[in-house]
Amino acid sequence: MDQHFNIFIASANDFRFADDICREMEESAQARGTGIAKRSPDYIRTKMQEGKAVVATTENGDWAGFCYIETWSHGEYVANSGLIVRPKFRKSGLAKLIKRKIFDLSRSTYPDAKIFGLTTGLAVMKINSDLGYEPVTYSELTQDEAFWAGCKSCVNYDILMSKDRKNCMCTAMLYDPKDHYEPEETKKFFEENRKGFERLFRIREWKLLKPFLKNG
Repeated sequence: MDQHFNIFIASANDFRFADDICREMEESAQARGTGIAKRSPDYIRTKMQEGKAVVATTENGDWAGFCYIETWSHGEYVANSGLIVRPKFRKSGLAKLIKRKIFDLSRSTYPDAKIFGLTTGLAVMKINSDLGYEPVTYSELTQDEAFWAGCKSCVNYDILMSKDRKNCMCTAMLYDPKDHYEPEETKKFFEENRKGFERLFRIREWKLLKPFLKNG
């Protein structure tokens, strides 16, 4: 039976979910062997208080997913960060619904901002492509030191710094409201190049990890 979810802008009424959300973020990052920049429950509550987060709940009121907005370079750049879906609700299409909600919130709150993301997975890359994001180099992202400092808790931080912040395990994607492709264009581009992206992820993982392997 299909699960119904309520997806809405979070508020102080949702503070009770913060601890579980942070715990799930950390466990998910450990399971994948790749990093989500670690955030504290207080940080998550602040985002909820500011109206810069989206929560998904079940019909019974249990939390099912989460994502929040961060701003950089005085609001010139926006990131939709910390996307997490509880394991039992994955592969239900919930991640896509949350991404759409937080994307729309970002566009309405910061209409002139460039929206960017870093991802290590094809599933998120596809979702971003469906929204109109396009793959870009790291140089097109915010150069705000505070953003890159947030990567320190990621397991791949040493790789990032060894590459002078020009490359890492993540793929950078950007939606620029002043110069962006239509969602149908980026969606088509992704589907036509899916196999190439799959190979890129595998090759990048090997090349970047090799110097860090004991027997590399």
